[in-house]
Amino acid sequence: MYNTTTMNRLIAFIQSLNGIADKNRLAEMVKKEFMLTQDRKVYSCDDFAIRFSKSESKRMSNTVLSLSALQKYDDKPFVVCIVSSYTNYLLLANSTFLKKISHSSKELRIDNIKGSFNGGDIMMEYDSVENSPENFERLYAFHLGLTFQDNLERLVESTNGIVGRIPKYIVTESIRDQIMESIPRAQSFIASPEYQDLKTDLDNRVARVQGEIAIAAFIDNVNVRGRIIEYLITDNGSSLKTRIIDALNNKKPLPEFKTEDKLGDYSKEYPSFYTETDIKTKVLFLDGNPKAYNIDKLLEFLASQKAVYMIYLLGVDEDGRIVARLCSSLDERLIAATNIQHHWAGRNTRGVTQFVGHALKEILDAPDGSVINEEKAKCFIDDLISR
Repeated sequence: MYNTTTMNRLIAFIQSLNGIADKNRLAEMVKKEFMLTQDRKVYSCDDFAIRFSKSESKRMSNTVLSLSALQKYDDKPFVVCIVSSYTNYLLLANSTFLKKISHSSKELRIDNIKGSFNGGDIMMEYDSVENSPENFERLYAFHLGLTFQDNLERLVESTNGIVGRIPKYIVTESIRDQIMESIPRAQSFIASPEYQDLKTDLDNRVARVQGEIAIAAFIDNVNVRGRIIEYLITDNGSSLKTRIIDALNNKKPLPEFKTEDKLGDYSKEYPSFYTETDIKTKVLFLDGNPKAYNIDKLLEFLASQKAVYMIYLLGVDEDGRIVARLCSSLDERLIAATNIQHHWAGRNTRGVTQFVGHALKEILDAPDGSVINEEKAKCFIDDLISR
């Protein structure tokens, strides 16, 4: 979660001390002002963590922190303060905003988090948004939509040239034609009784755990929150679901559990359609751009017969009220709200997409239904294929 008040106060305080030119003195002043806990070179509180470095350039070459140390703070804004003679530069340096790992990274693997990142490994802009204090809240919303594991896989590949676990899906001309057939198929599904059946099914599942969803919406960790809500909706009554419900209602620690990293969260087959539905929760009182889907997984799925990929948007407000919309992934509003992450380019996969949070809110505020513009959908799919 991004605490706007605290972060604005931190930024203003550090900027008011431009010219202090002494990183240790500045660190002590910030530590005292915000009552921070120090762990080696990192100072932190519930709302942020910060590392101070000395350099005359914003694009410094200094080693900042080990990746394993960053992991401990990656669930809050991680700020690097570069102290020069005249200016204190601030950069957001969560794992989402790292290009690679530079120092002692030869042994870096998914199961072996090694190496450190330098100042030059921090992105100066992300998705055309400058990495500067006035954009921190907007940038952090992107970070909230991705897990440390997502970024770890990207960093391993960009650092060591290792081929990703999900190889790039090969799209031949005939496969492209099959994928394009998913557009009229999605239009047919939206106009069919099966669409309403799926919507009613999901709405009923939500109604049965509405109280628990309202509680789960306040879980700080966005990835845990999303997985809990998805599990509550899709599970058919396992003992684990009972334990999760008990933990939420009685303020107990949540049990550990894993969810499969599949394209959709809920599968349902009809005579003419095979649907995969991804459940995306939008907590209406928080910013955030949730991760959407792996592009290669989507293309491979859409190339299969009967395939229909749906997005079930679930909006939860501060009072626990819930609104839901079932949309095709090719809905023209969702296409406009889909951000293709350019910094994944050059890897051996097409990467991932994110949904823009404020655009999801507009869909939730609109009447129920889904509209597909065929030409926009074709252009969008061609764009995904070309990645």
